[in-house]
Formats: sequence, structure tokens, C-alpha cells
Amino acid sequence: MNGLTGAGPARTRAFLGAGLVLVSCLSVQASAALASTLFDRLGAPAVAGLRQLCAALVLMVLVRPRVRGHTRQEWAGMVVYGAAMAVMNVAYYGAVGHLPLGVAATLLFLGPFVVAVASARAWREALLPAVGLVGVVLVTEPGGTVAWAGIAFGLLSALALACYTVFAQRVGRASSGLEGLAVSVGISALLLLPFSLPAAPIVNGSDWGLVAVSGVVGVALAFTLDFRAVKMAGAKVVATLFSLDPLMGALIGALALAESLSAPVLVGMGLIVSAGAMATWRAERLPVSPMPSSTDHP
Repeated sequence: MNGLTGAGPARTRAFLGAGLVLVSCLSVQASAALASTLFDRLGAPAVAGLRQLCAALVLMVLVRPRVRGHTRQEWAGMVVYGAAMAVMNVAYYGAVGHLPLGVAATLLFLGPFVVAVASARAWREALLPAVGLVGVVLVTEPGGTVAWAGIAFGLLSALALACYTVFAQRVGRASSGLEGLAVSVGISALLLLPFSLPAAPIVNGSDWGLVAVSGVVGVALAFTLDFRAVKMAGAKVVATLFSLDPLMGALIGALALAESLSAPVLVGMGLIVSAGAMATWRAERLPVSPMPSSTDHP
């Protein structure tokens, strides 16, 4: 045993990152199911804005990020990261309002799937996200009448999640802790104020409880876990592991609606978990979040 060098530490970091992504996926899907109960009264954009505001307040109190001292490039990264969060939340909730949770999560996964494939250095590395995507399709069992508005929202959420995945790594390189994340969530909350402020007066006490729990669990906790996972395992591995989101959506949907899981769904779950595990196992061969340099930022 000769210290923390070589493949061992890289693999350990990858497995720790995978665990963080697993908890993050569960947090996102559970909070989405919880927040969806408010869509009829408040609307999906308002719910997204209110929970983002709650998350921003929590992170600002806990992290107390500095506002001064950031370079122009760092601010650009945090603004894009925050904008991606805002668009992703509104679009995903819009998709959930029109589609089953599992189908919406499938469309969301298309974003990090593209990131994983685009960053592959060889065709073999593209096989794992492809296997995960096949599993996603089997889990969600799409069919029936097509809700085009939901699909449009889902594709927009996928694009936003792709940007979110990439800029989580860039902002992470420029920040030693959670400061960049806290500022980005604050920017996201500011961008969503046109939706959240008009809805605030009609939110009652129990609604505020749901919004607060959804914001803390689905944004503050989930985004913090994603942020840490990207710094541990890199954007490509985390992008592949985001295939767990549809798996969690299918499971939560089954539990909430007392639905049984069919054979194709079980096969899809196996493919998703296998792809995620293989991506984690191979991570020791990948460069993991190098220290920041002046060329690391857009």
C-alpha cells in the first residue's frame, strides 16, 4: 500500500462521484414529483422560480460567497451556468406537466447523453452512453398520444442540462469550494423572478412548505452533489451517470401510482445501471478535473 497514487484513487473518486449522482438523481425526481402537485394552482414556471429562490437563499446563508474578486471569465461561466439552471428547471417542469415523469426524465437525459458521446475520444467510449440510452427507452416505454408541447419542453430541458453539465466542471475548476455554485444558483433565481414574484402572494403556508422542501432537496442538495461529482469524476462520467434520472423517475412513478414494472422496464434498468457502473469503472483512465488555468474558461 503506497499512498494515494495511480488508478486506485481515481477509481475511488469515480465511485464516490457515482454515489453522489445517485443521491442527486433521487433528490431531483422525488422533488419533481412533490412540486408537481402545485402546478395546477401556480404553474410550472412559478414553482420552478420559487424553489430556485429558496435554494439560493439556503446556499447564500450556508456558503456566503464573495461577489468581488472574480475575473470576467469566471463571471461569464457562472452566468451561463445559472442561466442553464433556470432554463432547465422551467423546461423540465413544463415537460413533467405534459408527460409522465419517466418520459420527461428520458428527454432530459438526452442532454448529458450528447455530452458523453461528443467528449468520447474513441468509438468504444460512445458505447456506454448508447447502452444507457437504450435502457432509458425501455424504462419509459413511450407510447400513446404524443404531447408535442411536453416533448418540446423536454428537448429544451435536455439542451439546458447539457450546458449545465459542461459548465458545472468549468465553474468547479475556478472555485475551490461551493462559492461558484452558490453564485450561479443566485443568478438562476434572479432570472426566474418574473415567474416567482407574481405567484408569491397566492402561495399559502402548506404550499410554501412544499416549495421549500423541493428547493432544498431538488436544487440546493442535488446541485451541490452534482457539482462535487463533476469535480471528482469529470463531466463525461457524470453525464453518463445521469442516465439514472429516468430510472429514478420510473421507480418513483411506480411507487406513487402503484404501477407494476414490466419485463422491458426491468431490462432497461439493468442496462442503465450496467452502463453507469462501467463508466465509473473505466474512469481511472480519464483525466479528472485538472487544476484551473487561464485557458480553462470560455
